[in-house]
Amino acid sequence: MADDILPLSNAFADATEAEWLAAVDKALKGKGIDSITRHTADGLDVRPLYRESDFPSAIDPLGTPGVAPYLRGPTAAPDAYLPWDIRQAFTHPDPATTNAEILRDLERGVSSVELTLDPTGTEGVQVTDLATLTTVLEGVNAAIAPVALDHTRDAGFDAAELLTAWAQAQDDTSALKLDFNLDPLGALARTGGLDASLEETFQRLAHTLATLSAHLPGTGHLRIDARMVHEAGGSDAQELGALIASAVDTLRRVPDADLAALARHITFSLALDANYGLGVAKLRAARRLWARCLELLEVSPVPMRIQATTSARMLTRYDAWTNMLRCTTAAFAGAIGGADIVTVRPFNAALGIPEELGRRIARNTQIIAMEESQLGRVADPAGGAWFTESFAEDLANTAWAEFQQIEKEGGFANSLLAGAFQARVATICDARAKDIAKRKVPITGVSEFPLLEEIAAPVADPVTPKPAPAAPGMAETCTPLLPIHLAAPFEALRDTAAAAKKAPAIFLATLGPVAEHSGRADFARNLFAAGGLAAKEPPVIPKSVPELAAAFKASGCQIAVLCGSDTRYPDEAEAAAAALKAAGAGHVWLAGKFAATGIDSNIFMGCDVLHTLTLAQAELGLSQ
Repeated sequence: MADDILPLSNAFADATEAEWLAAVDKALKGKGIDSITRHTADGLDVRPLYRESDFPSAIDPLGTPGVAPYLRGPTAAPDAYLPWDIRQAFTHPDPATTNAEILRDLERGVSSVELTLDPTGTEGVQVTDLATLTTVLEGVNAAIAPVALDHTRDAGFDAAELLTAWAQAQDDTSALKLDFNLDPLGALARTGGLDASLEETFQRLAHTLATLSAHLPGTGHLRIDARMVHEAGGSDAQELGALIASAVDTLRRVPDADLAALARHITFSLALDANYGLGVAKLRAARRLWARCLELLEVSPVPMRIQATTSARMLTRYDAWTNMLRCTTAAFAGAIGGADIVTVRPFNAALGIPEELGRRIARNTQIIAMEESQLGRVADPAGGAWFTESFAEDLANTAWAEFQQIEKEGGFANSLLAGAFQARVATICDARAKDIAKRKVPITGVSEFPLLEEIAAPVADPVTPKPAPAAPGMAETCTPLLPIHLAAPFEALRDTAAAAKKAPAIFLATLGPVAEHSGRADFARNLFAAGGLAAKEPPVIPKSVPELAAAFKASGCQIAVLCGSDTRYPDEAEAAAAALKAAGAGHVWLAGKFAATGIDSNIFMGCDVLHTLTLAQAELGLSQ
């Protein structure tokens, strides 16, 4: 009946692909569809159009949700009340404060707890013994709310022993939901060392796994974590390749391992950033890769348990409020990509220790996605989407090639010890840094549309941890995959500008009427603001070169940028630059690619903005 009332598409003639391509070619003025095809850090194409010929969704080649080999997720019917686990991370150094935060968040919608434990208190909760862990978990019922460990400094054996002791003091250990998340190779990659040899480390791992199997068989034992690859600037394929390589190397290094049994106690961790389309594809590619590994290992298929965590490298210190949007899109990717566990970082995590507002927004982001947006109502909502499935296949193939390369290098541990994998990550990271410098990869609120007079986001008061014993020496060492922040180079410039005694500025030397110069003036204003430089303009639009020079001198600025139209530059740019220099301008930029005597540098779309801002600050006598 609705079709009779609202025919909609039935009123239009079917369009052929050839007609669509012809329309695109006309709109792009003959540049062709390749000009709007984007490329990922792995060199994979993201095309503007995908069709059934790219992925035959009509025949459902990946099967159905809940059916082995679980390429479309572990279940055909998501839990009506909790389609995924809302897991909150806790990092406050003080155990009592952390306990209060945990109880508050559990009361307000968080479904599980992840403790970042650090005996030194510099990177997490300062837990050194069973008493302090008991303080942290006072009042927490782990039979209802799962408790997981996150290890930043080591493989997690000491923390696992403490959590085991805590669990055994509870009334019913069989009902406890715990994730010990032991991860020796992840620790090696993340920290650059192990306090024992690989053989000794995996002997200890085998002993710990045996203890857990005997006393806490229903808990999660291992975590294969590749987030550090993402956080170090690696690509999606490198992260996935490392994930699978780490899993395979871990399983074969555990003495006398029962692969089928261990596979059921593994959690896989990946990072998701604000590109939700690629994030969804990454989660789907991970399932394909692990299913293939289990097939080759001759292990019966088991669902891949995935924890998705919003990326730390994408968070910014300046205009931190925008991080809410970044984390929301990443959480969206985790939800519709089928992550079993989603952890949203507080939007203010890059500024310091998150306080109540940061944690509240983190948990409510997921609650709104789950309860109001109802993202968990449908099993595998992205299944069959031509782009998602096609790109996931391309990504899986590229990641498999990375995995094979790691295997040729002797496995994940040996590749790390030789520095081979880190070198490939550094290559990708360096290439991305160049794109960020040129704003080919824009960072909203920092490199694009910066706010010079922003309202700072709140953080918790700083805490001085108690003295801690010295860390043991490292028996195995490698180059660590250290975390980066994509915005760091621009934020360093903002820090320098903020520390100046006088607010640094650049003069906008406009040529012609507003209609001619406003576009380039706005471009210049936005560009220099990314380095903390305010833009000063003449109070009245100058009608002549002498008026322009007088306005510059009155502004008190030391540097200037000419902004006008391409048709005006040939007649006026050289004379204007000369007048500005005579009025005291130490450096003159021009918005556009026009070159003339007196023009020291140019700014334009695709220029090296980071270099330009560094030069501008140097001209102003600012030093980092």
